[in-house]
Amino acid sequence: MTMLTVAEARAKARTRLRSSMSTWATQTDSNCVSPDGGAETGLDVSVPTFATVEIALHPPTEKHVLEDQQAAMEWAASWRKIAAPGVSDSRLENLSSPVIDWAERSWVRVGRQRIPLRLRLRTPDAVADFVGGDEASQWRRLRDRTATIRSRFDDQHSAASAIKAHAKRILGLEHTEFDTLLDVVAWLRHHPVGTLRPRQLPIRGVDSKWFETHRSLVTALLEATGRPDAVDVLDAEPRIRMRILDPELTPSGLSDISTPVTQLSDLAIAPRLVFVFENLESVLAMPDWADAVAVHGSGYAVDNVARLAWVHGARVIYWGDLDSHGFAILSRLRKHLPHVDSTLMDEATLTDHKDLWVQEPKPHTGVFPELTGTEARALNRLRAEGDVRLEQERIPWATALAALKAKAASAGESADASNKSSASPGEPTTSASELDAPRGAQG
Repeated sequence: MTMLTVAEARAKARTRLRSSMSTWATQTDSNCVSPDGGAETGLDVSVPTFATVEIALHPPTEKHVLEDQQAAMEWAASWRKIAAPGVSDSRLENLSSPVIDWAERSWVRVGRQRIPLRLRLRTPDAVADFVGGDEASQWRRLRDRTATIRSRFDDQHSAASAIKAHAKRILGLEHTEFDTLLDVVAWLRHHPVGTLRPRQLPIRGVDSKWFETHRSLVTALLEATGRPDAVDVLDAEPRIRMRILDPELTPSGLSDISTPVTQLSDLAIAPRLVFVFENLESVLAMPDWADAVAVHGSGYAVDNVARLAWVHGARVIYWGDLDSHGFAILSRLRKHLPHVDSTLMDEATLTDHKDLWVQEPKPHTGVFPELTGTEARALNRLRAEGDVRLEQERIPWATALAALKAKAASAGESADASNKSSASPGEPTTSASELDAPRGAQG
């Protein structure tokens, strides 16, 4: 038989509730009031404008009933228990009750039977009540918190996109955290922050750690309330870690620098070659290199590299993990620096190190039009192999350095450094024997 059980219908409704919760919470009709009146907040909670969820129950045919009449009777009885009393009453207080549509069947051998055809759930509260459990609690919490946000900031529409985008985070906040969030947003809306740091906000419980954790949510709600710039000065400026590989380029003898992007951009240097690595250890392992610097890309924050003014006049070589996210980051960087080259991100490198592959836990499934043909083939290959990855740090350093040297030389760099007379253009100024020894043992 194909009859849909109550448990199966609940599973369908649960899936719908999970996928539609944030949309339902933000699409409201202010003329309707929720039956429970907003249990968490004590506010009048609007009932979302809502297309009834209908679930077909797949009633049996006479043939199916004759095959197992007892099962058919028990199935119909289970839905009879679910049916709402007084379903003909259209008053608001009954909208949260489930409705079963019934039909009369006149069968030759079984006789006249009343059969349940479909389940109708007319409000999100009806869906939640039918589903029960954690999902129902989550719906009510999101519904109430959405109403609180709108009431607190006198807004019925512009907050919807922020709530939908951050629904999971809003749901995950403890009650006191949610109250603090609203206090922070309210304070920032009405006070010029000047040069205040998060630690200076006069709100109990707010410190730098709290603000770092909740910054994106605060920013989204400020944008929704018409103050997108209110939090800008509080954002900690991103920093970039960089090593200057040519001693003649180092300002005041500094060669290993971690500083805010704007300050690094103002640095009076003009390297001809910029290496961008996703692995910090690779940055730290780089030898002295004529007219070159090595920059830590920091994953998807690689956009910050393009903000360095002196990078745009240099040749840029990118080396990231050989996995879907490595190519996503490369594609992201190339949007800002179209001339960037890559190395060790080709199919040959992937297959030459097959014994070092690991599984990529959460592969990126996007399309990256900025990749070259060689890079795209490598991406297709690692996906075809089952979303494998070759981490940058697993490639032997001698192999990596040789590839970097070859890539740099292919540009015909004309570099002079402290060992200019002994270094070929675009080559490191440290000897091979030095590279095989720890830095402290060199000399």
